[in-house]
Amino acid sequence: MYYKLGAEQPEYIPDFVAETDTTIFMAETKARGELNTPEVRAKAAAAARWCKHASDHAAQVGGKPWKYLLIPHDEVAESKRLVDFSRFEVADVQDGHMLIT
Repeated sequence: MYYKLGAEQPEYIPDFVAETDTTIFMAETKARGELNTPEVRAKAAAAARWCKHASDHAAQVGGKPWKYLLIPHDEVAESKRLVDFSRFEVADVQDGHMLIT
């Protein structure tokens, strides 16, 4: 997918896509100190928008919803499960502010 950063529109490929019985997750890990940079916010906005469109289409054809997770690097641990990261879902980005559900 592509995102807007100033006058540029670079390509963005998220780190992971994981599918469960009920949901497809697009997941990105980032250093906690980088979470609010313009580039990360622009990528999150593009990914959240992409997931919304994919979910809208999936709902029409009987597929699974998509959710975008932006996970701080220091939250990742071998003992954690995918469900533990659901609190990092980015539902939307408005005016540069991430709306995490």
